[in-house]
Amino acid sequence: MVGFDQVTKAYGDVRAVDGLTLALHPGQTVALLGPNGAGKSTTLDLLLGLRRPDAGTVRVFGTEPREAIVAGRVGAMLQSGGLMDEITVAEIVRLACALHPKAHPVAEVLARAGLTKIADRRVDKLSGGQAQRVRFALATAGDSDLIVLDEPTTGMDVTARQAFWATMREQADQGRTVLFATHYLEEADAIADRVIVLHRGRLLADGTAAEIKARAGARRISFELDGGPDGTVDEAALRALPHLTSLTVSPSGSAAGPGTTVRIQSSDADATAHALYRLGLYPRNLEVAGLGLEQAFVALTAAEEAKQP
Repeated sequence: MVGFDQVTKAYGDVRAVDGLTLALHPGQTVALLGPNGAGKSTTLDLLLGLRRPDAGTVRVFGTEPREAIVAGRVGAMLQSGGLMDEITVAEIVRLACALHPKAHPVAEVLARAGLTKIADRRVDKLSGGQAQRVRFALATAGDSDLIVLDEPTTGMDVTARQAFWATMREQADQGRTVLFATHYLEEADAIADRVIVLHRGRLLADGTAAEIKARAGARRISFELDGGPDGTVDEAALRALPHLTSLTVSPSGSAAGPGTTVRIQSSDADATAHALYRLGLYPRNLEVAGLGLEQAFVALTAAEEAKQP
């Protein structure tokens, strides 16, 4: 098991990590989310032994993080740090395998990362997406129990991203723990068994994507309204609807003439929809749906930010 117990790390007056307690378990694929400055990078640095906590403990399979890494139990793919130039893809992967205590065959590592066809290409001649695949190969060069990924699919095209996550799912199915930080929230929604949300260094939410969405406590309502002669509607009346948390109004057109498309987030969708009719509004194409993970993430962090002094 991998765990943080009341971990704090500060830089001057700023607490990048503030009393963080959590545990990661084998076979989980875990998304680490948070706005800029939430403490994600510092949390990963602490997990990888790149920094030491000011208070609390970080344990990786019962040992200090650096001991676990030396033992080959952790593989990491980070945004920071460049790749060695003037050597080939095969050479850098071969080096990583040679250094790992429980290395996989070089050909297997290259194939898993989709690098076989460019194995003889120099690293400094790679595209951004290809360089990301090399970093992934280095992270999976050996039989590690924990794989840590920081924005792993940045620069990858859609096909490469799909192949990457299929491989990560296989890693988790084999009992490994996969922890990844990402700004692509649709990836977290589709891939992660568990979602951890940080805010100002603290644990804001922890659960499945469905649980995070439910915790946000809002639903999406969208519909169209016929406007007046100029296609406009009374936006002030819409903003007065009960339980409204956000409102977007945009012009639309149809065979019936100009109109307006309205998108709402509401903490009580039934009450908001009923109020539309009480106001004498008659929505067309009314749809009510749950929030996506991205909308839930924004709602949770905005609510938390509103609590701060």
